[in-house]
Amino acid sequence: MQFSMTEHGFQTATAYGSLDISANDEYGFRPFQLLVSSVAVCSGGVLRNILEKMRMSASNISIDVKEVKRNAAEANKLEKIHLHFTIEGENLVEERMPKVFELTHKNCSMIQSVAPAIEIVETYEIVSPSK
Repeated sequence: MQFSMTEHGFQTATAYGSLDISANDEYGFRPFQLLVSSVAVCSGGVLRNILEKMRMSASNISIDVKEVKRNAAEANKLEKIHLHFTIEGENLVEERMPKVFELTHKNCSMIQSVAPAIEIVETYEIVSPSK
């Protein structure tokens, strides 16, 4: 990846288009938003794979970032990310979910890259598929 300076931040070209990054929300993604997004989506992908391996496929997973705690006294350092997963599927076994999330946490490269510097909290709910 290569990043080029723009008037309001930086930009990189990807196979899917350009990505603008700026300290100002009006001109692109803020760096912390990209970090939070990486942790959330990596977790979701690993969760999906683990569910499939455990024969509990999900028809849909949505991830809500409930909290992002930053420390203004330390350069706005990220200290906590709370991810809430809504998992939709018919054959999801509630009793197996603690193990599923333990494996998700252990196998998500983004979580492992930021732990223990950033506390990652994962909560979930299981819902029946929409008809």
